[in-house]
Amino acid sequence: QVEVVESGGGLVEPGGSLSLSCSASGNRLSIHGMGWFRQAPGKQRELVAVHGRGGVTNYADSVKGRFTISREDDETTVTVSLQMSGLKPEDTDVYYCYATHDKNYWGKGIQVTVSS
Repeated sequence: QVEVVESGGGLVEPGGSLSLSCSASGNRLSIHGMGWFRQAPGKQRELVAVHGRGGVTNYADSVKGRFTISREDDETTVTVSLQMSGLKPEDTDVYYCYATHDKNYWGKGIQVTVSS
């Protein structure tokens, strides 16, 4: 069993920056990949950024050059951070973190609002 917990988020003005953090913890941890999706009400969940096997990263076209994903491991916890800059109103969404172990484990989601 893997527990995924997100933190960060909140309200920021257009053009501003915000950081999200996600920790995956559990016994005998072997996390193959972690990443972020986002979802607005009534819309499908869409990929934002992935930190996969071998440190390979992928980003949605809409966030390339503005968002950066990074990962840090210790004995029992894996943490992935999403640094967001140049935020736009269309980045407003609930952001969900996932961690892949034997299956995908999801966090509860965290709100990011970009508004003046």
